[in-house]
Amino acid sequence: MNIFEILYYSGCLIKKKFKLSNQKKLPVKVISIGNITTGGTGKTPATIALAKKAREKGFNPCILTRGYRGNIRGICFISTGDGPLLDVKMAGDEPFLMAQYLKDIPIVRGINRYEAGIFALNNLPDNKKPDLFILDDGFQHWGLFRDKDIVLIDSKNPFGNNKLLPSGRLREPVSEIKRADIIVITKTDSWRTNAVAGNIEKILITIKKYNLHAPVFYSRHEPLYFKNINGDIYPLEWAAGKAFYGFCAVGNPGSFKETLISIGANPKIFRTFQDHHNFTKTDIQNIIKETKGNNIEWIVTTEKDIMKLKTFNLPENLLSLAIKFRIDDEFYTEVLGRYL
Repeated sequence: MNIFEILYYSGCLIKKKFKLSNQKKLPVKVISIGNITTGGTGKTPATIALAKKAREKGFNPCILTRGYRGNIRGICFISTGDGPLLDVKMAGDEPFLMAQYLKDIPIVRGINRYEAGIFALNNLPDNKKPDLFILDDGFQHWGLFRDKDIVLIDSKNPFGNNKLLPSGRLREPVSEIKRADIIVITKTDSWRTNAVAGNIEKILITIKKYNLHAPVFYSRHEPLYFKNINGDIYPLEWAAGKAFYGFCAVGNPGSFKETLISIGANPKIFRTFQDHHNFTKTDIQNIIKETKGNNIEWIVTTEKDIMKLKTFNLPENLLSLAIKFRIDDEFYTEVLGRYL
């Protein structure tokens, strides 16, 4: 470790010790979905999928989220199960996207997730009273007890450069996957046919080095269709051979670009912004100008990013690519059926 990593991790250890000594437990079960890196693992689609499956199985799940980069302060509902109650700037891009997708599933924002859980229990009606909390991005949230910790690892960029923040993408040393109860290697769509297969073998070696008890599952981020700002749907095969201007502000932009290529689209220009970037009118104007200067007819971004753009005057040739989290049913049995 360099001096910056040492300083960062020393602060983390002090915070961890304090939070653990004051850790609280909610009166219903808590499942955490998290990672040990700073984004890029596909956590939001996984959280949406788990919440939907829990609802299908008869649970009343409620998502507890920090609401990263959202402007709202204090504990509040992002949604009570009927769509977003706040705009994307107030809620944060990921909670807003979850609220768009999840019906009958409340989402509560609060930095202190224990207090957010109590808020949900006290304020939701009996027919929505949570009997299961899903803790969004909770692997390092020491202040709340979790019954299960699910850790996601990106198959294409599992640990970055293996350095801690601020020198790398790791929030804590890789050895801390020893705390995981369940591990999911994500974005394994093409692992049999490209270099991802080698990554997966290395990831499995690392997992076995530090964690012999957690079952390992493989998930896929399956592209579904393109959608324009008016809600019109374009099938994947429509994109074959077409030149696109692709852009995104996500944790692993390379994965988005690879997905576009895999369905036959041609990202002639591909621009990346910092994760959770707050787009400006100038950003959009520059993108439109670049497409015209390079004879590109279509613009494409992620679902998470399109949420932050809807307040602007957007061109009709701007599309988002819908993605669905896919995983074997044994995963949901392990998470929801073995102990709940």
